[in-house]
Amino acid sequence: MQEKEDMIQRLTGVKSSKRNYYHELKKNVRKIEKQNMQLDLINQVVKSFNIDMPFDDMLQHVLHRLRQMFPFDHLSLCTVENNSLVVNGCYPPELAVLTPGTVLDPDRSLYTDALRRRETVLYHIASPSVYIEDDMLQQLGMTQMFLLPLISRHRPLGVLSLCSTSAASYTGADLAFLQQLADQLAVCIENSRLYNEVLRSKNDWENTFSAVTDMLFYFDSSQRITRFNPAVTAFFAMHTDQIQGRTCTELFEALHTDPCPVTECFATEHTAYARMTFSGGRLCDAFAYPVLDDTGQMYGAILYMKDVTKKVHIEAQLIQSGKLAAIGEMAAGVAHELNNPLTAILGNTQLLLREFATDTPEGKLLHDILECGKRCQNIIQNLLTFSRQDAYTFEPCSLNEAVEQVLSLIRYQIEQSDIELHINLADDLPLFEGSLQQIEQIVLNLLLNAKDAVFDTIDSIRRIVLRTEAVQHDGQTIVCLHIEDTGCGIAPDRLEEIFHPFFTTKEARRGTGLGLSVSLGIARAHNGRIEVTSNPGAGSRFTLLLPAAPLSMEKGETYESITDC
Repeated sequence: MQEKEDMIQRLTGVKSSKRNYYHELKKNVRKIEKQNMQLDLINQVVKSFNIDMPFDDMLQHVLHRLRQMFPFDHLSLCTVENNSLVVNGCYPPELAVLTPGTVLDPDRSLYTDALRRRETVLYHIASPSVYIEDDMLQQLGMTQMFLLPLISRHRPLGVLSLCSTSAASYTGADLAFLQQLADQLAVCIENSRLYNEVLRSKNDWENTFSAVTDMLFYFDSSQRITRFNPAVTAFFAMHTDQIQGRTCTELFEALHTDPCPVTECFATEHTAYARMTFSGGRLCDAFAYPVLDDTGQMYGAILYMKDVTKKVHIEAQLIQSGKLAAIGEMAAGVAHELNNPLTAILGNTQLLLREFATDTPEGKLLHDILECGKRCQNIIQNLLTFSRQDAYTFEPCSLNEAVEQVLSLIRYQIEQSDIELHINLADDLPLFEGSLQQIEQIVLNLLLNAKDAVFDTIDSIRRIVLRTEAVQHDGQTIVCLHIEDTGCGIAPDRLEEIFHPFFTTKEARRGTGLGLSVSLGIARAHNGRIEVTSNPGAGSRFTLLLPAAPLSMEKGETYESITDC
């Protein structure tokens, strides 16, 4: 029975059909497995590709996976840099055909030829050599090579080469897979380049942002601070956590300063400006700029703040110096004009005194005229000295002399205002190194301020005390001038503001608010300072402190010095 069934199957070809069926099925399974391996290779290459991965690591990973399907022994990558094809990496590195960094000849290089043609090339190593790479490939035992152009968005990025020591045949599907692999690598390389460009731009922007010495803030749409440069923390002396995430109102209200212009910028969507005053007399120009998207909608703001304290002080000093120069020039002209009639008065009085005895009524009157004329002559001479527009030189000077020169000008004015003037100048006071005329300007400003403060009092005694002394501080001799008054005093919250340019409590016709600011600038130029203590309603005391000149310096030695006043 069994023999009959075998005979029937042989006659009908059933066994032959089964063998062919299983053979085709096995062939298809191997084909599907190969395709799955190819897809898995592309997937693994893309997944494992990291934008920070070195090209050598990427090539090693690709070659390791490709060897599971194709007999490739060497892999290299050339990329386009500055319109030239440059060897970027190879694996294994000991089989390098060309060293990384080599710029390929556009006319004789196999790689540049393949990139120019923009198509996959299966090249058999030629002998004699046609391209510059032929000899080197033959020395490595390579017989054939795949060249896969890397193109992304119609832009040539480079060439991937796959070399083999043995010849092999490849199907159209194999070529399509290799080209697909090259396309995926091109996308990865393009993404890596784009990422690096963005990262480089970001780093450049951050470096620029941090390098700006002025303050920069970025506010988001909710008006909260999201970015700021190191100049901000340095200026405010605050930690990052104390600034990050706060609104401008919260930040500047905590510092007891004026409202931030960012609020106005968000309200108007236009640039806003404000001059802001901070503790310690610091002044800042603040500009808020709107940040707009492509549709013109505002989604943030940039606040730019510049510390202009020094600039404002210098401008104030220049204004005051200009006024003093004009007053000095006018005073010099008036003094010269007064000298002519005063000379006639003094001369004629002396002639008349020859005819009248001193003890006669006429002689006494003439003697009074002569003394008053001499006093006027002395005042005019001091006025000319004070207004002299010479270049300032630093030399050993006497603080007592500066006080006496100023008193010769305004003592009469103070005493005629019913103000008691008490003067106590220390004997053997050390000299200081500086400009006598500039120190006279400080003394004059302080005395006039004291006179105005005392003049406004009604019930208390009107008194101004001038006192000089020398003190020791940290092993250094300091010469001091104290000017005390019994005036109205200064409120504690105003003590930090009185040295600000243009700050004044006087009426517009009586003061500009520049005297103390300019005086402080002169004192600092002499390496000195001005201190103030005050009791509201009881008076104030201003102290000018200047370092004494070295003992080796003698009177008359001059030293040219450029000051900031």
